[in-house]
Amino acid sequence: MFKPKATKQKIKAGYKTLYITDELVGKLNNLAKEYDTSFNNVVISIIEDFFEQAEKEE
Repeated sequence: MFKPKATKQKIKAGYKTLYITDELVGKLNNLAKEYDTSFNNVVISIIEDFFEQAEKEE
């Protein structure tokens, strides 16, 4: 089951723009609302989880 990571302390970060469908935005917003966190935190948590899982499979 997906669970977003706790919001991290401010760390050095880059800025990127993503173009995603309205349907996906809605799903991400719903997750953010469900877990009382930000849209950004949900997206970053999903990306980090993907890479953690990929590293385990290597």
